[in-house]
Amino acid sequence: MAARNILLIVVDQWRADCVPWLGTLHLRTPNLDRLCREGVTFRNHVTTCVPCGPARASLLTGLYLMNHRAVQNTIPLDARHTTLPRALRHAGYDPALVGYTTTTPDPRTTGPRDPRFSVLGDNMDDFRSVGAFEPDHDGYFGWLAQKGYALPANRDDIWLPDHEGSRGATVHPARIPAALSDSAFFTERALTYLKGRDGKPFFLHLGYYRPHPPFVASAPYHAMYDAADMKPPVRAASPAAEAEQHPLLQWYLRNTHQGKFFQGAEGMASGMDEATVRQLRATYYGMMTEVDDRLGEVFAFLDQTSQWDDTLVIFTSDHGEQLGDHHLLGKVGYFDESFRIPLVLKPAGATPRAGEVEDAFTESVDVMPTILDAVGGAIPPACDGHSLLPLLDGPAPAGWRDALHYEYDFRNVHYSEPEAELGVRRDESSLCVIQDDAWKYVHFAALPPLLFDLTADPHQFRNLAADPAHAATVRDYAQRALSWRMRHADRTLTHFRATPAGLDDRNKG
Repeated sequence: MAARNILLIVVDQWRADCVPWLGTLHLRTPNLDRLCREGVTFRNHVTTCVPCGPARASLLTGLYLMNHRAVQNTIPLDARHTTLPRALRHAGYDPALVGYTTTTPDPRTTGPRDPRFSVLGDNMDDFRSVGAFEPDHDGYFGWLAQKGYALPANRDDIWLPDHEGSRGATVHPARIPAALSDSAFFTERALTYLKGRDGKPFFLHLGYYRPHPPFVASAPYHAMYDAADMKPPVRAASPAAEAEQHPLLQWYLRNTHQGKFFQGAEGMASGMDEATVRQLRATYYGMMTEVDDRLGEVFAFLDQTSQWDDTLVIFTSDHGEQLGDHHLLGKVGYFDESFRIPLVLKPAGATPRAGEVEDAFTESVDVMPTILDAVGGAIPPACDGHSLLPLLDGPAPAGWRDALHYEYDFRNVHYSEPEAELGVRRDESSLCVIQDDAWKYVHFAALPPLLFDLTADPHQFRNLAADPAHAATVRDYAQRALSWRMRHADRTLTHFRATPAGLDDRNKG
């Protein structure tokens, strides 16, 4: 059945092993479970880049980082690229946005005094914002004030624990009650928009801030999971031992502060002991359950108005989270925890694969062409991804990708400056990964490469790139990575031909 409506749910910093349907943990998410039961869950799905801004640029343009070049937070997105909201407008939709996209505008389309250049990122052009969060969470804080909540002088202090002196991973709840949490705000904005549509077709990008830091949950979600039940972190015996693997990893171990993840915390992320990491994970899961509860309100409305069966629902995230694995927090570097993310597709109508798990390699660049395919829109020739709709009915088509690909650019931005210490120039501060079931190869523009045997070393502790016994494997995967980049060089106009008979568009016919 063709999709009349599209609900694109984009949570923030939700790693792939936190989808209970994949059998990895006991997380209380009945509404996500429903999506998995009625749709298809993708086991091997990655974001093609991190952090937020680049990841969302790839999600919403269908382009790899090497093509859209919004390579870090605060780096502008070139206005020439066809974005999902722009393409949806061509398809007859008025795309609505609840949440944010962390997009910095093209400076050639505006002026240097544009206030969007003073924040981490704003909202992508061509969306109709119906529930703004950025910049600086103004939309949410204004909503709290309108609700009568007395905001502190430092508005972010609503995310402090309710226990004085408690900082870092904590058993205490946030000061903000669940009824006024950011998840409640996004849900109210979404329902206000949907009710205003009064049954007319819609496209809604429904974003949630959680389980993004600060890692503190409102009651009762702060106490839903016991730290003692959490899995311990996967990491080397010490940060020093971990750092021996690579200079980039060493830099992040020495420069990632807990204060970026817990309101008012001190100390280094790499200094967290196992008990602290377990408590962090309990809080992280609590925030996930809160998001799931809020999604239940949205799903119930679609049920009540008989719109559920007409709606393609996509659940995904912008990127993952290290959660203490490899002594790291955040989304950095090259480890799977930062790049593997959830993807669940529930089609409009029934699918013969309902409840199944798909093992094919899929990437965040596949989401845009999937949506355009579902609404009968034109997929831009430059798009690097592929529609996933065929995988809702059967196995992956012949010639489907045989590996996962992702990139990371670690150039200096105002809050992270590794270039000088690593001895790399701005445009050398990058890596790309090619990864299949057997091997993971990480190529750096100006630093040593990495090679991991995923059968013998699934958690990627032993770098084999310099071992002469694996020289052929390094060669083969480096060549595959190069071929991948060559195949995906910008194709915006390469389908056109000038001929004696005039312009030939190879995309037609």
